[in-house]
Amino acid sequence: MRTTLDLPVELLNEAQRLLGFKSKTDTVVQSLREVIRQKRIEELRELLGTVTLDVDVPRSRRRPRR
Repeated sequence: MRTTLDLPVELLNEAQRLLGFKSKTDTVVQSLREVIRQKRIEELRELLGTVTLDVDVPRSRRRPRR
């Protein structure tokens, strides 16, 4: 999808340098992926300790005791 963006040149240049990309498109795409990844991790951390699983594991699927 083509989109016109007005991005601060210094910000884009620094992101390109840090990520090692020559392409502005690759830089923006990778940056967006990273933001999404970080937000998903944050959401999972917020769930930590709030989800309780009550699962009955059939005997045939249990690990043998050592």
